[in-house]
Amino acid sequence: MGGTDPAQVSEAADRAATLLVRGARQAEDDAVAERLVRLADTEGIEAIAEVWSSSPADSLAGCLWRLFLLRSWVHADAVGVAAEFEAGRASAEFAHVVAGVADPPGPDELRAMVDAVLRGIATSDFADVLFRAAAFARVVSAGRAASSGSSEASVQRMLALAEQLEAAGHQEMRQRLV
Repeated sequence: MGGTDPAQVSEAADRAATLLVRGARQAEDDAVAERLVRLADTEGIEAIAEVWSSSPADSLAGCLWRLFLLRSWVHADAVGVAAEFEAGRASAEFAHVVAGVADPPGPDELRAMVDAVLRGIATSDFADVLFRAAAFARVVSAGRAASSGSSEASVQRMLALAEQLEAAGHQEMRQRLV
């Protein structure tokens, strides 16, 4: 996006995210939910990143970027993610329950969970979607912390993602109350 005004890019990203989230929920259509889940597959995560990746974590666009990035990562390394999730379940029991991953949490179960989370953008409360994704990231962070092969930086990145999604969920709830 070379010479494009960053403020205009940010405004366009926020507008697109708002239309996507609010419009998808108002449509109440399973086909819309499925298209939303497959957006990164059909358009490419790079196209989404170009628009949303520089958005603040607490913005709607920033939340969507993090959700799509989480889905892309789970689909790319479901076996590795399943191992990290399994390792974190015991020390993050509450988050494990909120994440809603089937037991035992294998690669297929994690792919199904992350797709269900994205489907939830169109079919359920957006704050719940954010809390569920945050819980998932928190369990993975705990799993990384328990693993001898994970760096402190990777643990902190996943924990930061969990905290960002959780804070955005709280913000979404506050906006609903206004």
